[in-house]
Amino acid sequence: MALAFTSSTAIHGSLSSSSHQQPIVSQLGNIQLLDQPNKFLNFSQRRCAVKPLYAEPKRNESIVPSAATFVAPEITEKVIEAEDFEKLAKDLENASPLEIMDNALEKFGDDIAIAFSGAEDVALIEYAHLTGRPFRVFSLDTGRLNPETYQLFDSVEKHYGIHIEYMFPDAVEVQALVRTKGLFSFYEDGHQECCRVRKVRPLRRALKGLRAWITGQRKDQSPGTRSEVPVVQVDPSFEGLDGGSGSLVKWNPVANVEGKDIWNFLRAMNVPVNSLHLKGYVSIGCEPCTRPVLPGQHEREGRWWWEDAKAKECGLHKGNIKDESVNGYGNTATQANDTVADIFDTKDIVTLSRPGVENLLKLEDRREPWLVVLYVPWCQFCQAMEGSYVELAEKLGGSGVKVGKFRADGEQKTFAQQELQLGSFPTILFFPKHASQPIKYPSEKRDVDSLLAFVNALR
Repeated sequence: MALAFTSSTAIHGSLSSSSHQQPIVSQLGNIQLLDQPNKFLNFSQRRCAVKPLYAEPKRNESIVPSAATFVAPEITEKVIEAEDFEKLAKDLENASPLEIMDNALEKFGDDIAIAFSGAEDVALIEYAHLTGRPFRVFSLDTGRLNPETYQLFDSVEKHYGIHIEYMFPDAVEVQALVRTKGLFSFYEDGHQECCRVRKVRPLRRALKGLRAWITGQRKDQSPGTRSEVPVVQVDPSFEGLDGGSGSLVKWNPVANVEGKDIWNFLRAMNVPVNSLHLKGYVSIGCEPCTRPVLPGQHEREGRWWWEDAKAKECGLHKGNIKDESVNGYGNTATQANDTVADIFDTKDIVTLSRPGVENLLKLEDRREPWLVVLYVPWCQFCQAMEGSYVELAEKLGGSGVKVGKFRADGEQKTFAQQELQLGSFPTILFFPKHASQPIKYPSEKRDVDSLLAFVNALR
């Protein structure tokens, strides 16, 4: 006799709610007795054995539940032929999320899993369910999630008849972080360290057991980091089962879908959603680092709101950030590159020198208000807002508001960080007529209307 574990649900037939409530296949962790080793039950029904999602060192069996000590028999791995995923991304650029999901599950079978964060990622599970193929779902439980998110996890498992494969941070690492720096150190020195311990490292362990993963990234989620996300790519940051660069493929089936269309789909399919969405939350992460957004605010403004960073990523999708210097970390090689042509170069925008900015700071009763962008020509985000800033300067011509620019890299960077609230490029400041301190533009939106609303609210 041999033992095998059956995979997550493969659902066929009606799409009615009753089909969700009564899954017709066994769950992850059910043990089936086989007459012959290395054979699956009901293979014709497209079920397959589930291999462990993660590869961790062996634990002392005395503290592990006995059911967890069973070892599934060796399974012949599916051979994935080399493929040009850049070409595939172009071929699927106009494909529907359902077609992309079906393609991903067909190609990688049991070696692919959906990364579920408990927000709009329910759409990914619904698309996978609609393909009729078996699929796997994993989630990172950081230990700091909202109660509503845990409730959603339970609702999703029951709705689809699946078991989510949870990954947890290393207890020793969390203990060291909290004992050394406290529970809320990220409010003081940034979220990267906490995210690295609670999210990035558990994700790395999870992905080492896969050859591909599926995410809910969309291009409209973050203009700073996700505007170029393809529907499929070789993962630029993490390694898969075989190890080494290029060993993991990343699928983004909803990359080209707008947020409003995701919600239309979720409402149409009547699937569980996080109840926090009804309270103004859009992008949902850990409880201490997530808050509701106001009407008109971008969804990512509810994440790590105390930081001034256009590239708001926790590290799970760090491959989206092509140049770390835009996050304020600095890149001397890039900063030293003076061959890049200057930007914001128009008669309507005044080029300010260091003495000119210092004079603006000293004046408490300015003759005219000023709008000033702190920039560097090589920053892709500065380049992206050039058109809107130039147009804004034209609109403000003759209005009594001066528009200026100050290059804040190189020798000026320390001054800009200490005196001008520079956190990342670009930073936009408004110097009112009757105030000693400049007011920093708090939003990630760089379009003309948003910038003009900011100016009109303060002039």
